[in-house]
Amino acid sequence: MTETTRGPVGRKGKGPRKGLRMRRVNTTAGTHPYDTLEWERRDVVMTNWRDGTVNFEQRGVEFPVPWSVNATQIVASKYFRGAVGTPEREWSLKQLIDRVVGVYTETGRAHGYFASEEDAEVFDHELKYALAHQLFSFNSPVWFNVGTSAKAQVSACFILSVDDNMESILDWYKEEGLIFKGGSGAGVNLSRIRSSKELLSSGGAASGPVSFMRGADASAGTIKSGGATRRAAKMVVLDVDHPDIEEFVETKSREEHKIRALRDAGFDVDLGGDDMFSVQYQNANNSVRVSDAFMRAVETGSEFGLTSRTTGEVIATVDAKDLFHRMARAAWECADPGIQYDGTIQDWHTNPETGRISASNPCSEYLSLDDSSCNLASVNLLKFLREDDTFDVEGFTRLTELVITAMDISITFADFPTDKIGETTRAYRQLGIGYANLGALLMATGHAYDSEGGRAVAAAITSLMTGAAYRRSAELAGVVGPYEGYRRNEQAHKRVMRKHAAANDDLRTVGALEDPVHEAATKEWAECLKLGERHGWRNAQASLLAPTGTIGFMMDCDTTGIEPDFSLVKYKKLVGGGSMQIVNQAIPRALKNLGYQDEQAEAIVEYVAENGHVVEAPSLRPEHYEVFDCAMGRRYIEPMGHVRMMAATQPFLSGAISKTVNVPEEATVADLEHIYYEGWRLGLKALAVYRDNCKVGQPLSTARSEGRDEGKEEVPRVVEVPRPVRRRLPKKRPSETTSFSVGGAEGYITAGSYPDDGLGEVFMKLGKQGSTLAGVMDAFSIAISIALQYGVPLETYVEKFTNMRFDPAGMTDDPDIRMAQSVVDYIFRRLALDHLPYEERAALGVLSASEREARLNGEDPAQTAVQVESYAQSAAPAEAPASPREERSEPRAPRVAPSEGFIADAPLCITCGTKMRPSGSCYACEGCGATSGCS
Repeated sequence: MTETTRGPVGRKGKGPRKGLRMRRVNTTAGTHPYDTLEWERRDVVMTNWRDGTVNFEQRGVEFPVPWSVNATQIVASKYFRGAVGTPEREWSLKQLIDRVVGVYTETGRAHGYFASEEDAEVFDHELKYALAHQLFSFNSPVWFNVGTSAKAQVSACFILSVDDNMESILDWYKEEGLIFKGGSGAGVNLSRIRSSKELLSSGGAASGPVSFMRGADASAGTIKSGGATRRAAKMVVLDVDHPDIEEFVETKSREEHKIRALRDAGFDVDLGGDDMFSVQYQNANNSVRVSDAFMRAVETGSEFGLTSRTTGEVIATVDAKDLFHRMARAAWECADPGIQYDGTIQDWHTNPETGRISASNPCSEYLSLDDSSCNLASVNLLKFLREDDTFDVEGFTRLTELVITAMDISITFADFPTDKIGETTRAYRQLGIGYANLGALLMATGHAYDSEGGRAVAAAITSLMTGAAYRRSAELAGVVGPYEGYRRNEQAHKRVMRKHAAANDDLRTVGALEDPVHEAATKEWAECLKLGERHGWRNAQASLLAPTGTIGFMMDCDTTGIEPDFSLVKYKKLVGGGSMQIVNQAIPRALKNLGYQDEQAEAIVEYVAENGHVVEAPSLRPEHYEVFDCAMGRRYIEPMGHVRMMAATQPFLSGAISKTVNVPEEATVADLEHIYYEGWRLGLKALAVYRDNCKVGQPLSTARSEGRDEGKEEVPRVVEVPRPVRRRLPKKRPSETTSFSVGGAEGYITAGSYPDDGLGEVFMKLGKQGSTLAGVMDAFSIAISIALQYGVPLETYVEKFTNMRFDPAGMTDDPDIRMAQSVVDYIFRRLALDHLPYEERAALGVLSASEREARLNGEDPAQTAVQVESYAQSAAPAEAPASPREERSEPRAPRVAPSEGFIADAPLCITCGTKMRPSGSCYACEGCGATSGCS
């Protein structure tokens, strides 16, 4: 796509200079890139999940025919600029791409990036082609701001700094607020602030960093609600040798105990609930920065010293293994803190002479100097899988160098929220190219995600991407000069480049797919080192793996970032409204690559469509099951499978990886300790763990005998346990019948009550009379009815059966309950709304839309008369662990069937109400593209 020329090129009075020769790859001279696609007009109408009203409408928008309805809606509603209904409003994807690419091309032309006008035109056309064909995407701030009257903020990731004085702390509050106002996120390390165990210069006791976190948390909680584009996100880091580290570790787990207590007392602690304001530290991800010395102390069970921030002396010691256990236990309880491995981070740091890397962005993929930012872009890997199932090495390499060129140009024209961030970013020019659709690529080519072959493919592609990126960075240095801080850090930067190249040499391929990729990567690293020795490099950092939330939907990616496939069956939006269930397109391709005949593949696909998994699918050999393992479902990828994939790609990235390792609810604290330890041993830079349902439910009871006299023999007592008595319904009793449709399956619920109120029987009809399904439902109805008559509370069933996931599922015909994850999920939500009082339903998280609306309007939801279910606000309580102050033990939560996956307590989209799905360490909405903090 490009090559460097030594020919002169004018630079507006700065004399002759070299420029880039751009080579056409996807475009043809004389043909505009938009003419390579068929375009059509579409209507975008997005409705409110609460009441069905239209919250966005733009008719007649123009998009390429291959773009999905979902991608069209997300781009039109989030990225088009101008007031809707005015002539200034953008209405075509061509206008959007032209607005952005025009600025890049003009800036590159003005600053000497191109050898000639013809090269500038080639750059312009190739970039437009790549964007229109969904080969890659810039991060969201580019689409929001570039080419508009707003400041051209192009970065999604920021790192701030805080010193040990009140002025700096107040500046932190202000700078973070400005970043949140723009819809981005920031991270900060608070370890410079003296601990609560040290004195102020005046002689008084210091507050410590945790106390200042309260003010920043309140600020973030206020500003996020006004964000026009997405929720604000933040990261708070504390070094493991800080004297307040124990308080920091348990900060959020203690708040989780408070949340449960408030909920049990009847307070509204749902997502966005009125009473959540009293809960602190909920707007940040917390991470502990652990050193190699600490991890070695954990291995040996040694004491570890905590050092004064003012004198540098050790003022206390802790048992390293015990502190590590408390980190894992807190994460077991509430998913925080995560861990950042300082030794690995600093070992791969290209600018140590300028300063240490002390913090990260909110999702931990960007790690760099304080007061800096990073511009991100992600490549759609599946676009480079050819029809013959080989990887387009040449096309991928050329696209990488095109994207790196564009990203570097963006730093030249970009604006920044603070002067310090602008100065650092312009001096070090950090970039973050990454990719999406790795999981889909692996499945399509018949590779299990958790396999040597899958990891080899991922590692080779990542190595090629970073090698090509840094090779292009060296070429840019020869054209427009290296970054300002390069000479000061020259030896360190070269050392890190050699480490990347050495890791590539150590990479062992196991299959035919990655062999040519690795061969190309080896050539790229050799050329990178040669050019870098001559010119230096233009960018201090080049690559990382971001979560690719919204832009992943924009590119119609099946999987985001480095994640595996989410599930084997998804819902596809249709033109004109509605949706249909489809089996992932990677499955037929995978079956073909695995050697199955067309007839066998059709039968397997049909089985997956009906069951959502491949277990016992006709003709499918059990040894191939692992190819179809997903993030959730009956066969889900084990936690260490995620860690091993991260370890395979980490040596080939400048930054880190945005990914949360999901673990099942029944995992123990020891399991999390093992994961955190293996993350260090395998060379990761950062790691976060999330245990399913850890943020919901009652604490576990660790009851002990009280008042027992030691030394006395205990006499066993026989206690007569009263048997429950069945309370039968009278011959004549009130009843109510409700018809329903869930995912196209129709049925009826007949609920009979006692005359003095109280549900006493439930009969559920589904399927044809005499069918297996109808018989099972009859038996289930009888069991539930008898249990109700023996005194089992309805709320117990609501707690257990809501959120149960199986087909049929999806849209319902009940205006009260818009979506259901299964027929059973729908039935017990309906029964809760019809037969439980508001207080009990609120405790269970089952609220009606009218009650939610009343709450938003500041009214009393308990007075709402219309019981209209809001599925988007439901969340079933689950059990939670005992206080970490209890005697050290291995708590174990009740087992949840793996088929329920790891998203039972995922947040609900604040825009459209759809349950979000994991995207790295954040969440993304498939309905409207909104994210919980990352682009």
